[in-house]
Amino acid sequence: MRMDRWAGKSAIVTGVSSGIGEVITEKLVRAGVNVLGLARREDKLQALAQRFKSAKGKFCYLKCDLRNEQDILKAFAWVEKNFGCIDILINNAGVLFLNSFEDAKTDEYHILMDLNVIAPAICIREALKLMRKHKNEGHIININSIAGHQAVIGNMPVNLYPASKFALRAMTETLKGEIRAKNDKIRITGIHPGVVKTDLYHTLSEATTDMIYNTMSFLESKDVADCVMFALSMPSNVQIDELTVSPVMYKNES
Repeated sequence: MRMDRWAGKSAIVTGVSSGIGEVITEKLVRAGVNVLGLARREDKLQALAQRFKSAKGKFCYLKCDLRNEQDILKAFAWVEKNFGCIDILINNAGVLFLNSFEDAKTDEYHILMDLNVIAPAICIREALKLMRKHKNEGHIININSIAGHQAVIGNMPVNLYPASKFALRAMTETLKGEIRAKNDKIRITGIHPGVVKTDLYHTLSEATTDMIYNTMSFLESKDVADCVMFALSMPSNVQIDELTVSPVMYKNES
C-alpha cells in the first residue's frame, strides 16, 4: 500500500493503548507518520513510546479523558504547536455496555454517548479547524461498527450501543456533505467492522466475553488497521466512503 505521501505528516489517534488503536498507531509510525496517541492509561502509553522509539515516524502521547472536552482541546493545541498541523484524525475510542434496556444504568448511557458520539464530534470539529487553517489535504477516519448498520447483533443485549453507532454513521455522512459544499481537500471514511477481539469488552465479565468469542467468529485488530491503511493509501482524488468488514461466518453455523 502506498503511504509515501503521508510520511512526515501528523495524525491524532484516539484509544491507542490497546486493540485497534494500538495496531493503527504502529502501522502509521512505521510508515513515517508522526502520531499523537490519546488514551487514559499512561502506563500503556509509556510502553508504546518505548516500543516505537526506532520507528520512522515519531510517537508522542497525552493522557486524555475523552469525556473531558478540555483534554481534547489541549491535544489539538499540542499538535499544532509541536507538529504544525494535523493531517489525519482516527476516531477509534469507544465503549460498550452489554445490558438489556431493563437492566441498563443511566450513568452508562451518558458514558456511552459521550465516548461514542460527543468525543468524535469534538475531535472532528477541532481537526477541521486546523486542516482548513493550514489548507492541507486531510483525512478523517471514524472507526464505527457493524452496529452502525444493524441494531441487532446476534443475541447480545446491546441497548444504546447501536444507537450511538448509527449516530456516528450519520455524523460521517453529514460531514461529507459539509466538506463537499466547501470544496475542501479533506476526505472522510467510515469503517464498520464486525465483532473484533479487543479491549472494547473490558466492561464485561470474563464469562460473557468468553461466550462472545466462543459462539461468534471475530476479526483481529490488524484486520481493521489494514482497512485504515487501505483508505489512507488511495490517491488524493479517491475517497473510500465506507468499508464494512466482517469475519467469514458465525462459529455456531453448520
